[in-house]
Amino acid sequence: MDLAAQTDALTMDDLRARGSWKWSTTPPGVIGAGIAEMDLPLAPCIAAAVAGTVERGITGYLPPWLAGEVARATAGWQAGYGWDVDLADVHVVPDVMDAFEHTVRHLLDPDPLVVLPTPAYMPFLTVPTALGWPLVTAPMTMGDNGYALDLDHLARVLRPGALLVLTNPQNPTGRVFTAAELHALAAVVHTAGATVFADEIHAGLVYPGHTHLPYASLSAITAGHTVTATSASKAWNVPGLACAQLIFTAEKFRARWAKTDPEVTHGASPLGAAAAIAAYTEGADHLNAVVGYLDAGRAIFAETVANSLPEATFRPPEGTYLGWLDLRQTGCDPADVAGLARVMGVDGRACGQPGHLRLNLATPHHLVREMADRLAACSRVG
Repeated sequence: MDLAAQTDALTMDDLRARGSWKWSTTPPGVIGAGIAEMDLPLAPCIAAAVAGTVERGITGYLPPWLAGEVARATAGWQAGYGWDVDLADVHVVPDVMDAFEHTVRHLLDPDPLVVLPTPAYMPFLTVPTALGWPLVTAPMTMGDNGYALDLDHLARVLRPGALLVLTNPQNPTGRVFTAAELHALAAVVHTAGATVFADEIHAGLVYPGHTHLPYASLSAITAGHTVTATSASKAWNVPGLACAQLIFTAEKFRARWAKTDPEVTHGASPLGAAAAIAAYTEGADHLNAVVGYLDAGRAIFAETVANSLPEATFRPPEGTYLGWLDLRQTGCDPADVAGLARVMGVDGRACGQPGHLRLNLATPHHLVREMADRLAACSRVG
């Protein structure tokens, strides 16, 4: 049975029985669309690699030789985007937020200003403040291609030593920034003397007509001011296996990293390492099938919600499996959607933009359609 048929056959009862975080924390009768986990089948090559690692008994700490294989596989995958990465510049960490914290603590001067375009992935709004780092948000604007970085605003708030968080593909809006947009951003960052933390965790989930470009790969200028974090976790749905990759090529970052205690990256899993290696070296065909299924799903949602909730505004994502729904003209508070429509997403307030709802569309097509149909309950409420 192929991936589409396997996914289409799943019911809500099946998904609840699986016991994932997304479905086990969603009330009965409510469609789970909040937590960013996919309901699609795991790639067979990953299942085999993880099982083989367990059978070998490699269930302790991540051995250096296995971390080296992750680096090799990561470099090979990035080469597909046109980025030539030295194996020594790939460092294995548990996840992208760990990579973010390591960047701030070990690669930059103490307590840098963090500049965050919004709407944003929720932890980027909370982690800096929790750790005592100054945070400035920079609301995105609406351009011809949808959400766009406000370069004038960024030029005003960035300063020497500041850290700009660039999520590309963007979470939650689904934008995949073009070469022209990224080069224009690079000029602003370079003039300001700032650093970019490029979160490229969704790089594998890009739809036809769009191309992922690693920001650091664009030029010597971007390579010189960028720290990149990536992972197989989103594209192949293995976030629980704890293995991400931190990549930097600038000598200033290499020198600072060399002075850090190797224990700072402790916590990546050998099972996650095996999954990452399998994904990057054997998982392309599976990923293509995943993207094809998600591509059809975003179209189903767009068509259905246009009929069920015409007051809402929805622009299909260019990448990721996240839908970003503008409810401001419906009269419905996103906080009330779960009760009204029995659909549980993420309130846009948590992403820094009230009036919007983030929805996970990586679920069977019949549930995508039902989700959109249920949203009719949000029409002109109150």
